[in-house]
Amino acid sequence: MRISVCIATFQRAERLALLLQDLRQQLLLPDELVVVDNDGAGSAREVVEQFRASKPPFALRYAVQPARSIALTRNMTVALASGEWLAFIDDDERAPREWLSRLMAATVTYGADGVLAPVEPVVPGDAPAWIRRGRFYDFPHLPSGTVVPLNRMRFGNLVLRGEPVRRQPGPFDPSFHLACGEDGDLLIRLVRSGARIVWSEDAIVHEPVERSRLSLRWLLQRSLSGGQEYARKAISGDYGAISPLQRVLLFARSLLQMCVASVLALGSWPAGRHHAARWLITASANFGKLSVFWGWRYQEYA
Repeated sequence: MRISVCIATFQRAERLALLLQDLRQQLLLPDELVVVDNDGAGSAREVVEQFRASKPPFALRYAVQPARSIALTRNMTVALASGEWLAFIDDDERAPREWLSRLMAATVTYGADGVLAPVEPVVPGDAPAWIRRGRFYDFPHLPSGTVVPLNRMRFGNLVLRGEPVRRQPGPFDPSFHLACGEDGDLLIRLVRSGARIVWSEDAIVHEPVERSRLSLRWLLQRSLSGGQEYARKAISGDYGAISPLQRVLLFARSLLQMCVASVLALGSWPAGRHHAARWLITASANFGKLSVFWGWRYQEYA
């Protein structure tokens, strides 16, 4: 089985350099590595060429996608990749030596067309106490072998059978532009086409949390974006058919939850800033859901 590791990158040269070193030390080496730079200036080129000069034990492809778009950038990684399997990892993550071998083992163990796995945040030790206590960057976990629910579909750490991906139009939908959700959209389409995508707790990667993300503002923006993505997919029927009554209930429930969470944020502040922040994050997510009903789209990657 030929395996291509695909990386979309944007102005993270130092972190990309660390990830490239992780990949050359994998117990199961990929057949090729595809890096597509979404910076028109090609800021990742020097890192990639230095890595190429060190003669890595796999083929290396590098290209620039000058138009700012995570969907177009990921589309180019797929277009350049020749592998039967496509492994995707973000440019700011770190991959233990067992990462790729455990992902591929899970495809065999569970008879899967795709495997998602955990991204564990690494919060700096000197981060504000309320940030460390709140565990705001954690992702949900599932038992290994569980079929991933449609509302848990996301990229960051996964492997997919290449042929079904290449059959999809795009395969990532460029209409998402600078908004998030193009990853879940593709995975849902793959499932609708018959793909079996499961979870593996073993193939973990780590994501050092950037200092620019250690703020309540960033957390609120991320939750707003996630709320919008959920509502857009729910309303469009990606999670299952939705009736007019269910649309009304989604709006009413989101409005009620936003109001309640806002009140609880004020009331819980004396118990700790991390408690208040968690309720504010809930309020922001529900505001994101509501905003979909009047057509606003938050451009997370802008």
